[in-house]
Amino acid sequence: MMNDCIRRPLAVCTVVLLSALQGNGQSLGQTPAQPQTATSQPPLIPGEDIRLNYILGPNDQVLVRVPVAEEVNEKVFRVDDGGNISLPLVGVIRAGNMTVRQLEAELTKRLSAYYRSPQVTVTVVQYRSDPVFFVGAFQKPGIYALQGKKTLLEMISTVGGLQPNASRRLSVTRRADWGKIPLAAAKDDAERKLSAVEISLTQLMETVNPEEDILLQPYDVVRVSMEEMVYLQGSKTGAFPLGERSSLSVLQVISMAGGLPPEAKLDKAVVLRPVMDTARRAEIPVDLKSVMAGRSNDFPLLPNDVLVVPQRSSKGAVFERLLWVVIPSVVSAAIVAGVYRR
Repeated sequence: MMNDCIRRPLAVCTVVLLSALQGNGQSLGQTPAQPQTATSQPPLIPGEDIRLNYILGPNDQVLVRVPVAEEVNEKVFRVDDGGNISLPLVGVIRAGNMTVRQLEAELTKRLSAYYRSPQVTVTVVQYRSDPVFFVGAFQKPGIYALQGKKTLLEMISTVGGLQPNASRRLSVTRRADWGKIPLAAAKDDAERKLSAVEISLTQLMETVNPEEDILLQPYDVVRVSMEEMVYLQGSKTGAFPLGERSSLSVLQVISMAGGLPPEAKLDKAVVLRPVMDTARRAEIPVDLKSVMAGRSNDFPLLPNDVLVVPQRSSKGAVFERLLWVVIPSVVSAAIVAGVYRR
């Protein structure tokens, strides 16, 4: 038991040892355990929504915090084999198939009979099975039980795959006590005690027996963001995915947009680039006229860049279009007149 405990989070070890010390067949759901500290939640649990949407089941153990109710505050309770949880004051709750959020709401409702506006927080401190976390643009993100040896592709299938607008890269983060991720590109973070890697979804899904199809370990966090885009605004608009590229050039974006209209002011184009950790954007002038003529180097657009190509006023645009119609007509008329003079 102690050997198993060495590899588990502090909260899990605490509950396992408490269960062993009881030795009288009573579950934690029947006899509240000793209060747990706020640091007992396993680290690396991502996203409040992911935590609150976890679906409870038999043998899950939860820490309940209700500061006004000493009977249940800072105590651990177990969901029994029938899916029930028994607490002082509120009695038996059918917690199986409830989310953590729903259990909080039910506890709040029942405790409101005894206390005014009780503030209830429920935290899972021991999962019925080793969990892995899928966060971001998956079809069904959430916390999933890692039952047996499961590969990354197997678990991606379990969560329903990716959303259509998901990025073509995902990341896997692993706690150091489960070892380094066995890929050459994996990087260790000694300060945070993590191993992390970015994986190409194209490489993962289109290769036979890909090296990237690693075995997942307990508490692994798999993340995928929405696809990164660059944007075109002004005389023409559009959004263009980067795919697995780190950038797109302005000429590539203009080509993907089907070109620019005649009224586009090529010498007045700017790139609006996000400034890290702020809501501001830096304005970078780009002389598209010079770039398109080959006199200047093409300009790379990075994720979330906006290429703004303004257009002439409506009067200027109409005048320019008239010139394109009138001048050829005048020239043609002059040529015809010259021919007839001969």
